[in-house]
Amino acid sequence: MDVHDTKSDTKEPRLLVGCCAISYGKYLRSGQMTMEDFIRKGVELHLDGVDMTVYFLKSTEAAYLASLRHLAFKNGISFSGAACGANLAQADKVKRAQVLEDIKKWIDVTDQLGTSHLRVFGGKLPSEATTGQGVAWSVEVMKAAVDVAGKRGITLGLEDHSGFTQQADTVLEIIHKVDSPFAGINLDITHFLPTPTADGYAQIEMCIPYATMTHIRYRFDSGDLIDLNRVWQMFAKGGYKGYMSAEYETEKEDPMTGVPRLIEDMRKLCRKYSAV
Repeated sequence: MDVHDTKSDTKEPRLLVGCCAISYGKYLRSGQMTMEDFIRKGVELHLDGVDMTVYFLKSTEAAYLASLRHLAFKNGISFSGAACGANLAQADKVKRAQVLEDIKKWIDVTDQLGTSHLRVFGGKLPSEATTGQGVAWSVEVMKAAVDVAGKRGITLGLEDHSGFTQQADTVLEIIHKVDSPFAGINLDITHFLPTPTADGYAQIEMCIPYATMTHIRYRFDSGDLIDLNRVWQMFAKGGYKGYMSAEYETEKEDPMTGVPRLIEDMRKLCRKYSAV
């Protein structure tokens, strides 16, 4: 049986509005905003959940993580997941082992935050490496990582980020070879590179059955505007259940006004295509 088979589940979509902490990276990096402020901003924006990009955690101490979890609970907002920058495709076996240990650390942090999803990257390949090698290295690390994550009820989402995972076929090959219910795709709708047979939209649609988290922006990496209504239709048709999380990074407008605008556009689409 396919570990991603959802035939026993309802096909009714459940589309939730979220936001990634990186959307406010300008302010988090400068110290003008803390992760506590980001949680409160999520409450202010009436979000269903916020994604805790770990770059901005001031500590991984248990007391600090517990304080963030408690703040979210007291304000009635969930953590949709956490996001680390671990790159799976390492040519050196020692480095692959180091990446695995790093992911284990962030699995523990994710667990302490009380959420069930952690984002990882495939990464960029060394100049002499092939895509096949990158797939093999990524599968090796991710298999070992999901064995740990699954025991905590945590799912790892591989993002189609810059690097060799910008083709849907490559991401899907990794996920199929990892072959675990605790492995999926952190589906960023902006990053896929068009091929002669599949444009960005086609590659998004190919990945929806395996999507564990979704990142939303206004534009593809090429700069072309994304037809968000078309995207939401695909997710609704695919019966996706999860977060549509704003990742506001590349627009010229300041996040303080740009993020709420994107969130409102997303909220209208979630209401249009989902009962939530």
